[in-house]
Order: sequence, then C-alpha cells, then structure tokens
Amino acid sequence: MIKIIADTTCGVPIEELKAKGIAVIPQVITFGNTSYHDDYELDTEKFLELLAKSKELPGTAAPAPSLYNPYYEDARANGNQVLVIAPSSDLSGTVRSATVAAADYPEVDIHVVDTRTVAGGLGTLVLLAKQWADEGLPIDEIRQRVVDKAKNCRVFFLVATLEYLHKGGRIGSASKLVGSLLQIKPILCLKDGKVEPYDKVRTYKQALLTIEELNAKMLQNNPEGYLSISECGADEDAKALADSLKNRFNLSEVLIYRVPPAIVVHAGPGVLSTSIFARA
Repeated sequence: MIKIIADTTCGVPIEELKAKGIAVIPQVITFGNTSYHDDYELDTEKFLELLAKSKELPGTAAPAPSLYNPYYEDARANGNQVLVIAPSSDLSGTVRSATVAAADYPEVDIHVVDTRTVAGGLGTLVLLAKQWADEGLPIDEIRQRVVDKAKNCRVFFLVATLEYLHKGGRIGSASKLVGSLLQIKPILCLKDGKVEPYDKVRTYKQALLTIEELNAKMLQNNPEGYLSISECGADEDAKALADSLKNRFNLSEVLIYRVPPAIVVHAGPGVLSTSIFARA
C-alpha cells in the first residue's frame, strides 16, 4: 500500500484529505512566544482573530521531523510505501523536515517530492497522487507523474499589501517601494518555486482581469488544467472569477480553497491566487 502524506499548505480541507486516507502534517504558526499547529489548534478564522489583536506580525516554522515519525513508523510496521508531497523548499522547510525524519527509517521506501509550488496547485497534486495510488500505479510512476505535472503548475496571485511578503523576505524591497508609492497593483507569480513579480497594473480590477485572461489562455484546449482558486478575505472576487471561467470554458467545477494560516502569514489577508497546469 502507498501512503500519501500532505501538509496544510496544500489548502485542501483537512477533513476531506483524511476522509480520502491522506495524512496531513500541520505547519507551525508563531505569535510571539506562543506556537500553534495549523490543523486543529488554529484554523484561518482563529488566526485572523489573533492577527487583528497582535502588535507584531506572526511567523511560521516548518513542521518538526518528529511529526512524520508516526506515519513512517506505521509504514514500517505494515510494509507500506510513503510518498510525501511537499511545498516548494524555497517557501517552506517542509521538504527538509520530511527528509530528515525519513533518514531514521532506511528500511522504508519513502519518497519526498519538492513540488516547487504551494496552495491550490499543491492540493491538486496531492489529490491526483492519491487517485493514482488507488488505481494501483507503482510509487515510482506516481512520483514521476507528480514531478512532471508540477513542472507545468502556474500560480498567479494578488495581495492586499506587500508588507507581509516583504517582512518575510519573499520579494525585494524595491517591489514594495514601487507598489506603495505609485499605487501600482502588482501581479505576483511563482517562478521555480519562488515568489516573483509578474506584472504591474494600476487597479485591483485590472489585476483581476489580467489574471482571468492568463488562466483563460491556458485553459484553451487543455482539459487537464485543474484550475483552482485560493483566497482569504476575497471570497466574492474568487467566486466571480470561478464563475466567469466556468462559463467561458464550460468547466464542471473550479475548486475554491480557503488559504491556510501558514500562507496568510506571508501573503496577508486579502490574498487571492489561481493555480493551473499548463499543457505539457
């Protein structure tokens, strides 16, 4: 049996993941000297309440390697294989934690994949991996499919303020200065697993339209685009964007995820992102 291990940065609701038999590792959120696991200790709503009361911006920490031990131990006891599908190692230390923990179980067939993405795209990869495992594909083939699919993941996003990304070192100070002084709305993207500026427009509305057209271009003749939208504090815009693209391309559904605390820490409230897989 192949055990799929995800973490909360994939954005898929924890209850849904567990119902499918997918293990979920929490990220760690810190407010001063107090730490929370963002699974059942701290959801997005409680995080926002704490954020509103906090005088300082919170931080994050990767899950401790010990959090993987029970799953690796179970795999050893039951002769299972393990596939860990992790967020970009440039955005999180999750890959390292999973790998460090795996070193203590050399007899277990453990694969840790650095997907170079996060949020909705990561969630899609997790769900696809579980589907392929249920279909009986061998772990080496599933791992390679995840790696190949991840290379075509395109993520575009908007933030209400660049303060959070700047403080966390996710973009340079020059981008923060331009965005604040000239009132230019930056469209950001993930490029090789890192946050990079993609374009700059004058208004939020223009930015939303630009993101819609970027996704529309990649949805053309692409039945396996797996478009998803993630948001925190932008639910109406997310729904409008999803409805527009569903109507334009006759899509059966566009999944909308609530951004988990570990991502809101760095992107801030008001974030909206899209994840789609370009044609190979």
